[in-house]
Amino acid sequence: MTTATAPTAVPTTTKNPLSATGGGVINRRRGRIATVIMAVLAVVWLFPLLWALYNSFREYSYTQTNGYLSFGGWTLDNYKDAWDRGNFGLHLKNSLLITIPAVVLTLFLSSLVAFVLARFSYRFNLTLLGVFLAANLLPPQALLIPVFKMFREIPLPTFMSESGTMLNSFWALILVNTAFQLGFCTFVLSNYMKTLPHEIYESAELDGASVWRQYWQLTMPLVRPALAALATLQVTWIYNEFFWATVLISRGDKYPVTSALNNLRGQFFSDTNLVAAGSIIVALPVLVVFFALQKQFVSGLTLGSTKG
Repeated sequence: MTTATAPTAVPTTTKNPLSATGGGVINRRRGRIATVIMAVLAVVWLFPLLWALYNSFREYSYTQTNGYLSFGGWTLDNYKDAWDRGNFGLHLKNSLLITIPAVVLTLFLSSLVAFVLARFSYRFNLTLLGVFLAANLLPPQALLIPVFKMFREIPLPTFMSESGTMLNSFWALILVNTAFQLGFCTFVLSNYMKTLPHEIYESAELDGASVWRQYWQLTMPLVRPALAALATLQVTWIYNEFFWATVLISRGDKYPVTSALNNLRGQFFSDTNLVAAGSIIVALPVLVVFFALQKQFVSGLTLGSTKG
């Protein structure tokens, strides 16, 4: 007669995921090192902005006497003087009249082209995408003379441009910024739209949805994170762009806000604290847009990063 013996339990060792180094899990020591490195890089990255913010609240005479490493000499007059001397009210309005239409037009046109590239397959699909990306491969300085001569010959009604041409008009800056940003936005949106499942378009076609309805009511709501991320980048780039403004605009009252900083420089010396206050004023609209779209901006950048 045989008796059955219970199987002995084999001890298992549990592995702490925090101590694993493979499979994409970082251990605690490396995590601390990475955190310290990122904190140092963040401080280095933010130092110019924080330094300008610190000195914008200080008197120029005090910093000249005690040095910029001193503490004290607080004042709010720098912001008032910078606003008045730089005529920021006018130049901020000019920047808004340039930036908002350029961003809206860029995102709208690029979304149309991206929808066609992602939704339909034909012979010249990649060629068309390459044509739109070609503008991003050329430096703006190489096109300075051709663009200037072309815009000088394009007539406009007097209610659109006082000069009668594209020069010295906001339309010139809107169109040139749209042209240079269209390729990048088309590339990003087309790759984003290709990740959308084709089944939803097949269902829409069975329900009788037209191509325009598939674009406007189906695709556009799904790509809002990508549009928000691109809108944040485009506002930053177009708002801070000054090269084309110096080429296509010759009237001081038409310059964007970045030119207002030149009005704060003196003939023989520059009040750096005053310029710092002006720089903070110029940077505020971009910071407001970024924090307003921060959630959508991060989700637009990280979407698809976990898909394998």
